[in-house]
Amino acid sequence: MADADTWDKAKLMGTGEEGKGADMVKDNPMLWGVPGYLTEEDADTYFKFKEDVNSRDAELRKTVYSFGEVEGEVWCLTRWLRARKFDLPETIKMIEEATECHKVPRENDYYSDPAKALGCDVALYFANYPQLYTGKSKIGAPIFISKPGVLNTDAIECITTLDGILKFHWWVEMHEFGNLLRNEKEKNDDFKLFQCFSILDLEGLTTSQLTSRALAIIKEQAAVDSLCFPETMSRMFIINSPLFFSASWRLIKGWLDPRTASKIDVVSSKDAAKKKLLELIDEDQLPVDYGGTGPDTKETLRSEIKGDAIKIHSEMMYLRGSGSFSIEVSQGEYVEVEVWTRSTAGGGFSVVDHNDKKNIIVDKMEVKHEGTGDEKESPTRVVMTKTRLAGPMHLRVKAESNAGRFSCHNYLLAFIFFDKPN
Repeated sequence: MADADTWDKAKLMGTGEEGKGADMVKDNPMLWGVPGYLTEEDADTYFKFKEDVNSRDAELRKTVYSFGEVEGEVWCLTRWLRARKFDLPETIKMIEEATECHKVPRENDYYSDPAKALGCDVALYFANYPQLYTGKSKIGAPIFISKPGVLNTDAIECITTLDGILKFHWWVEMHEFGNLLRNEKEKNDDFKLFQCFSILDLEGLTTSQLTSRALAIIKEQAAVDSLCFPETMSRMFIINSPLFFSASWRLIKGWLDPRTASKIDVVSSKDAAKKKLLELIDEDQLPVDYGGTGPDTKETLRSEIKGDAIKIHSEMMYLRGSGSFSIEVSQGEYVEVEVWTRSTAGGGFSVVDHNDKKNIIVDKMEVKHEGTGDEKESPTRVVMTKTRLAGPMHLRVKAESNAGRFSCHNYLLAFIFFDKPN
């Protein structure tokens, strides 16, 4: 195990050649709790915690070393201790609770098939809630970008469940994020802190998007991260923040401890965000749409599309009585059409060529959720097209609700594009 036997008390405190010790924390709070900058009391707590962890069963140790022992004993254990301010009983309580939280996901290999975990194509999920890892910061931390301003909770509700989202989140943390950390460590032995650099892009965010369902998603994911993957935030930049958020942030910041607050920057101006981000991220590692020269986030998200599909377009249909949506299919493109819903009333859906009214491709196919309507049930997916439809075509999906004009029911139309037929 890396660093297992080389960290004595003097080295932990930085009183030897490794550093200048805990007194530097006064000038830089980010060093608090990091090996080489511990107080004598915290160093003593570290050794007690190390002894306790080494005496525990394999399941608890797997929880502590969730990213693998490659993280290094001293770096891993101090990460957990920092999360509870080096309070030993509270840290032990935390890892015991985290071990219980890990139990079911661990039994399922942390949901190694992300599409199966979600219950839908990952690219379709990202089309309605864009999130991605791309590049790394100057200290090697993977960059995670989330765009809640584009989050469409109605669409997400049509294609998955909160349970599916949480399973997918476990996959992201243990497989995707974990692999990025392990790969960076393999290439760079100076990479010590297993942390993430987050960019939270609030462009387009409105108060109407802050629904109870959206907040439930954020709350559940944050609870897992806080308990099971503590102290994994290197920095967070909240950019393109609307006025209502900036005003709220001034209040929220007062509730945070100085060290946590120092990790978070809220920047409204795109130019100011670019300048600050490039101080911490090399230009080729920052996406071009955020001021760098790295791959555009849209292209990175498009790479999530599996198989031979080339792009996915989705559109919400709020059906009251009747409705329709049209989309162009270009020459050389082929498309499949799916409809997702939780509506127990259902409706009849047709697919036609808008430029050729006689060309009725699908005539009034029933799309209806056969469940009880419980939000924990997986939604219903209906594939409208037996074969891929060839362009050029002005494709139109028409629908008539079984519930009439007096109630509104939600459907998500998904158009999966290909560059070749079946």
